[in-house]
Amino acid sequence: MEAVLEAVKRTTTGKNENNRTRAAGQCPAVIYGAQKAGDAIAPLPVSVDPKPFLRILHSKSGMNTLITLKVDGETDAQVLVKEVQLDPITHAPLHADFYRVNLDRTIEVTVPIVLKGESRGVKVEGGILDFLHREIVVETLPNQIPNSIEVDVSAMGIGDAIHLRDVLANVTWTPVTDPDTMLVHVVALKAAEAAAEAGPAAAAEPEVAKKGKTDKPEEKAGDKKAADKKPDAKKK
Repeated sequence: MEAVLEAVKRTTTGKNENNRTRAAGQCPAVIYGAQKAGDAIAPLPVSVDPKPFLRILHSKSGMNTLITLKVDGETDAQVLVKEVQLDPITHAPLHADFYRVNLDRTIEVTVPIVLKGESRGVKVEGGILDFLHREIVVETLPNQIPNSIEVDVSAMGIGDAIHLRDVLANVTWTPVTDPDTMLVHVVALKAAEAAAEAGPAAAAEPEVAKKGKTDKPEEKAGDKKAADKKPDAKKK
């Protein structure tokens, strides 16, 4: 899916400026990557209207939507959303990172797996469908990113499994995830119960949405702090 999003340049940055931008009803954002080959990579602070931005995030392609970003009314570039921070209560976008992409160069993105049909092993044989990997990483051109990868499980019986290699026919992308990765299998009820008792509960995900690697954009420098060393206890 492709979409158009309007943005406005910001001349100042920082926490206070971001708060003022949100108070004005806009979402602060930054565009990374060069506008064209040979250009220096310089982050561009902008703001976007959160309502159309949310519509893009909630579309079928979500964060894999190819966006034509218009800055101050002029087309800047085609971008993908690299990361978006959401309010933990309202889920409104608080900040977004966009990365310019070259339509002629492949990128790596994370794509969700969607199951189709009702497994015979569940419906008839009383088994449990174990959905092991709900997304994979693929390499593709920016305008050929699939919204999702559909896996038909209707013919699966107890003991059957589908691996990534089983769904590679006639695709326009190249798997980065190991093709031998098992996506889904059907297990007997007792085996599923035993596995559930043995495995710890999954930790909750933070309210930050990220996606797979793009065309190796400039990395933001993170603050690195040396670990504090405890002083040795004084001898009496």
